[in-house]
Amino acid sequence: MLLAIAVIAAPFVLVGIPMSRALHVASLWRSSGTLLDVEAGTAAVLLLALPWGLAMLALMPHAVARFAASGSPRDLFDYPASLRGVWRDFATWNVVAAAIVTGWALGLACVALFCIGLAPGVFYAILVSAHATASLRPASPDPSAR
Repeated sequence: MLLAIAVIAAPFVLVGIPMSRALHVASLWRSSGTLLDVEAGTAAVLLLALPWGLAMLALMPHAVARFAASGSPRDLFDYPASLRGVWRDFATWNVVAAAIVTGWALGLACVALFCIGLAPGVFYAILVSAHATASLRPASPDPSAR
């Protein structure tokens, strides 16, 4: 799973490094030294966070659902099949993506706002993501009794 995520994240990291260097301009941030490094790096991460998140949401839910059903790691890297799945049933994918994003937003809010802690917040987000992704599983002619 980490390798599948790394393959999707790699292009964004490779773009982020030169972007951070391009944003490393003292007159832009009115600072210098270590603070300038932090500001340039943070700006690059924030600029790339949305496209990276959209790529993850477009590719990973269907890939994970196929992997869970088949057990074949090859399904994690079949990105054309993931995009076809989004295209085929956009409404379901849209609900799944909304549930995943909302689950992670609430999970992080548990950490920051409610002082519940990192582990319960992330655990909640993972549970919501897993449940939402399970809805992408193709309908079976022999449904389970659950």
